[in-house]
Parts: sequence; structure tokens; C-alpha cells
Amino acid sequence: MKQSFAWWCFARNDLAPEKLLRTAAEIGYTGVDLIDQRYWSLAREHGLQIVSVGGHTSIEHGLNRRDQHSRIEQEILANLELAKEWGISNLICFSGSRAGLSDEEGAENTAEGLRRVVQAAEAAKVTLIVELLNSKVDHPDYQCDKTAWGVRVCELVNSPYVRLLYDIYHMQIMEGDLIRTIRQYHPYFAHYHTAGNPGRHDIDETQEIYYPPIYRAIQATGYSGYIAHEFIPKGDPLQALKVAFEDCEQSKLEA
Repeated sequence: MKQSFAWWCFARNDLAPEKLLRTAAEIGYTGVDLIDQRYWSLAREHGLQIVSVGGHTSIEHGLNRRDQHSRIEQEILANLELAKEWGISNLICFSGSRAGLSDEEGAENTAEGLRRVVQAAEAAKVTLIVELLNSKVDHPDYQCDKTAWGVRVCELVNSPYVRLLYDIYHMQIMEGDLIRTIRQYHPYFAHYHTAGNPGRHDIDETQEIYYPPIYRAIQATGYSGYIAHEFIPKGDPLQALKVAFEDCEQSKLEA
């Protein structure tokens, strides 16, 4: 079980990209998520794996709409080529907003869109991960807002290269019951994101999620991929990265 961090959360205007990547590597991170393409070479220079990037645009206009499938197919195919070239493990995909669609129709449409590109993903050995997001606070009307719905999409596509991004922050808001969900559905989870709730800030004593047993539950499933920290630090981003890394590592040691 390795650790990554989401670029957009920690890359501030007063922090040079080289310093952020160098310090993250010195802390012990081996991966980075959602990093701007102009910094991919710099990440590689510092020994950081690019773990996940966006597979297509956008969150609202996603795979649950058949009229978006042709556009999304072309975007995913192009990003699969980049992923092969750069050794990127995952492309993040989005269901899109409900906009009146039933959950069953939305799942069927999303699976249909993913089936258009799944053979290319399998050939590239790149996993398409549909992200679970909350529709209560951050992404109103987003359809893939429950684990069971995302699992249904994976079942309909029936490929090991279509799985889920289990975002702990988002699913705490929508469902709670995090450890039981991880134990039950972990075969469908190819990647994890963290953040504190409420507020999407640091994983500390001011928020309601107690992460150590969650980390241990993930580790107990045999998961060997990345956990990526995707929180917005309240203070110094480099110190926040260090604390998050050390807390996760300590939890693993106590397992």
C-alpha cells in the first residue's frame, strides 16, 4: 500500500513545483495524482509515479449521457495513449449529473460508454476508474454518488480494467459505514482518495473521520495500490503532506 497526493490541493502559487515534488519525494511519497501535464517530466525526475489523471471532461457531462459517448470515447482513447507513454496506471472517469435519469438507466448508459473503450484500456493495461463523489455538498445531482451504483456499472462492463475510485471523504458524506463498505466491495476499488470531513481539510483531530482503522482495513484486503491524499491544507502544504504521510505509515505499522 503506497501513498500519493493530489497535485491540485497542494500546488500553491507561492510554492515552486520543483520544491513541492522534491519535498514530497523526500517525505516518502512515491506517487502523484492529477498533476498538470507540463510537470510530468519533473515528477518523473523526482521518482514519482503519475498514479491517476483525468480520462475525459467533464464531471457534469459524463458517461451516463449517450450524446456524450462519442466525445468521451475520443478523449479516453487519446488519454490512454498518453497513459501508456508515461506509465500512468489509472484514468479517472465520471458518471455525469442525473438530470432526471433513473439510476438504472444511468448505470446502463455509463456501462455502454465504458464498453466502447474497454478493449483499448485492457490492451494498454490502464484502469478506467469511475469516481464516487458526493452529491450533497460538492457535486449536486452527480449520479455515481453511492458505492452500490458504481459497483453495478462495473458488473455491467465486466472487466478488471473498469473499477472504482473510492473517495473516503465523499463517501463519508453520502453513506458513512466506510470500513464495512471497504471490506465488502474492495475488489471493485482500484484507487483511494482521502480528506477530512467536514471541510475537506487536513486529516486531523478537528474532523469526524478516524483514519487509522480505515487504513488498516484497506491494507487487510491485500490492496497494494495507492492511497492518495486529496485534502486542502489549512496551513503549510508541505507540513500537511508530511503529517498525512507519517500518520498513514504509522497506521500500517500498527496493523
